Amino acid sequence: RGARGYSQRMAEPTGHEILQVAGREVTISNPGKVLFPERGHTKLDLARYYIAVAEGALQGAGGRPNVLVRYPNGIDDEFFFQKRAPTSRPDWIDVVTLQFPSGRTAEEVVPRDAATLVWMANLACLELHPHAVRAADLDHPDELRVDLDPMPDVPWSQVRSVALVVRATLADAGLTGWPKTSG
Repeated sequence: RGARGYSQRMAEPTGHEILQVAGREVTISNPGKVLFPERGHTKLDLARYYIAVAEGALQGAGGRPNVLVRYPNGIDDEFFFQKRAPTSRPDWIDVVTLQFPSGRTAEEVVPRDAATLVWMANLACLELHPHAVRAADLDHPDELRVDLDPMPDVPWSQVRSVALVVRATLADAGLTGWPKTSG
């Protein structure tokens, strides 16, 4: 058992790994699948990483509905946004139903512990994408997000410059901003 409350069983004959995380068994299918080819990091590596950073990750994304941003063939290939939680999920995965202006609804995953983050890693969720609301109060956002997405024709220096203007504007309003990167 590790210092962070998890243990791992050796590879199963089926090619799965079973991790004990936060008192739960989480199966990692195809644990050797390379998700980050440049460094050779695998799905199992991602699961271990999420365990290592769980405390901080849950401060930012925990208790909030999350869109699943999935990279089934790794960071260098196509990805997709999955608003709806998979119907085939463990019963301990918490979800909340969001209603959109169109009237449609979606059950989205609400991570509350490291086991849920590891389950998300098994889906090749390479980034956490929480809403600005908490699951307990969907009608009252408690975060303001200013999304600065670098584009191929926009240098990183320009993104940094805009971030400094955002910080100054927030300070003028008496607010403190915290940078967050994804991907």
